[in-house]
Amino acid sequence: MDPASYLSGQLLIALPAIGDPRFERAVALIFAHDAEHAMGLVLNHPLRSLMLGEVLEQLSIPCPETRQTEGVLLGGPVQTERGFVLHSDDFRATDGATLHTPGGLACTPTREALEAISRNDGTPRRSRLALGYAGWGPGQLEQEIRRNVWLTCPADEAIVFETPLHEIWAAALGRLGVDPSFLTAEAGQA
Repeated sequence: MDPASYLSGQLLIALPAIGDPRFERAVALIFAHDAEHAMGLVLNHPLRSLMLGEVLEQLSIPCPETRQTEGVLLGGPVQTERGFVLHSDDFRATDGATLHTPGGLACTPTREALEAISRNDGTPRRSRLALGYAGWGPGQLEQEIRRNVWLTCPADEAIVFETPLHEIWAAALGRLGVDPSFLTAEAGQA
């Protein structure tokens, strides 16, 4: 695959033909993609029973009052015990662990990002916590795209941080001019 066609900074939008309930109506932001792997975070699958305040309390990190009841995302089925802070690109971990993507978004899998949220000083400007990630091996994501189970479009902060979680899938499809009511689980090739 030509490196120019790698999908870092793109949204993956699951189509009804995906056939995997873990990714039903999922929208994932791809942070890393090369010939060996792809890694992203699902943006619209909340963990219904877990709040940001609870996670930070378990780690003995104070949580701003305004964010106590903020939901936590299920970022994907891989390493669900591991946290990833999805955030605006105005924060960078001192250990170099932050992954930045085109389009002004970043992901940091370290405690330092949680401590930055705790400080509530405006850096990062926007953030969400996800547990787990979505991962693909060599060529796997490309094969799934060829099978017509994902669409792609550039990511932007509005979809990631301003759109209610239950509307992200339709909003991402809308960026491509696709009406979700016309989609079917039948895949095909033109």
